[in-house]
Amino acid sequence: MLYQIYEAQRSLMEPFADFAQAASKLYSNPMSPLGQSQMGQRISATYDLLYRLGKDYEKPAFGIKSVKVHGVEVAIHERVEMDKPFCELRRFKRFSDDADTLSRLKVQPVVLVVAPLSGHYATLLRDTVRTMLSDHKVYITDWKNARMVPLSDGEFHLDDYVNYVQEFIRYLQGQYGNCHIMSVCQPTVPVLAAVSLMASRGEKTPLSMTMMGGPIDATRSPTAVNNLAMNKSHSWFENNVIYRVPQNFPGAGRRVYPGFLQHTGFVAMNPDRHLSSHYDYFQDLIKGDNSSAESHRKFYDEYNAVLDMDADYYLETIRTVFQDFKLVRGTWDVRSPSGKMERVCPQDITTTALLTVEGELDDISGSGQTEAAHKLCTNIIRHDSHHLEVKGAGHYGIFSGRRWREVVYPHVRDFILKHANGALPAKAGTKARASVAAPKKTAAVAKKATPKTVARKAAAKPRTAARAARRA
Repeated sequence: MLYQIYEAQRSLMEPFADFAQAASKLYSNPMSPLGQSQMGQRISATYDLLYRLGKDYEKPAFGIKSVKVHGVEVAIHERVEMDKPFCELRRFKRFSDDADTLSRLKVQPVVLVVAPLSGHYATLLRDTVRTMLSDHKVYITDWKNARMVPLSDGEFHLDDYVNYVQEFIRYLQGQYGNCHIMSVCQPTVPVLAAVSLMASRGEKTPLSMTMMGGPIDATRSPTAVNNLAMNKSHSWFENNVIYRVPQNFPGAGRRVYPGFLQHTGFVAMNPDRHLSSHYDYFQDLIKGDNSSAESHRKFYDEYNAVLDMDADYYLETIRTVFQDFKLVRGTWDVRSPSGKMERVCPQDITTTALLTVEGELDDISGSGQTEAAHKLCTNIIRHDSHHLEVKGAGHYGIFSGRRWREVVYPHVRDFILKHANGALPAKAGTKARASVAAPKKTAAVAKKATPKTVARKAAAKPRTAARAARRA
């Protein structure tokens, strides 16, 4: 019933928000006599703030039209490569008529960016994608709002998330031979599960995994978000945050964790910060600081746009990741599309390099939670396993903003480039690693050689030569 009440309130507020927007424009119009005074500016700023507090925030667009590749402007065409009931695999296709630039684009690594399904849209990673496009072919998982998915499309579970990721990986492998994968926040867990299951079956796995600010092991340095999930029972979540979608949406009747409840939780984590931000926005409007005001609008257009999550997926994530800790305890079984239950074994990953990234001041995924992936992936050789802690960075700072572009991205770019051609299928990869270690082993044996050893090798040479002659 709460969802229906919220929708009724939103519908009631919509005309008032439209009126506030119109009034703001009237008082700020330089051609209007009402906008020529300081009082008029204050009234305009007040109406503008009321409009932004009362408006409905829809899904933003990525809006990436072009990027620079080695100083050359390259056009971007955004398109959907695969359309699943709960997710689109979105590609950012790059075009250039410069021959040298085009040749560079063709050989750059392909990266699957797995966006979080935890309240916000994939557009939250706009800065991540824009930066990556200068050196990579980029695909992203664009999760759909569950209230827009009809009941006829079935349910969506955490297992389905894992299976979606595997399907997208196989698609890119079919197109390019192999790919790299990057997960930000929540998807670090299902992505690690997806790659683990592929490794256990003997399938080709991505060349590298980059995991950023995710709850691989939520028992380490628990945050306020972790504590809420740990301290409330599974039934509490089901009884208090799960509601059915109202009749005016395609997904009417679907059980979801509504976006407006998630947004309330986001704001409640730092209410003073948001209050201060809106007051600063009001002051910027009065002063005529359009640049700062526009930065505020862009941030909150993204931050206030939230989606509903399917109830089954949300509740299973709470239990699997934050209550039973199934990944780190080795007790997680995932149902494949064929219905077979398969155990998640990260230790089976051998040919995929691993980079983990954490922010020093992350208040969403605490210190050590992402780094824990290294202790689970015990058979990734040390040379292919790296961790980066970003000093002074919070949760969003590791994938968006100045620290992402200047500190994190250079590490991610170099890590992916280093492993762009280094990983091979299981058997070939094992041989390649053995050959790297071989010189040291040979040198050690030579030091320990004895007269008997030398004599035995000398005696073996004629026999080897005779065998070779017979084969010829």
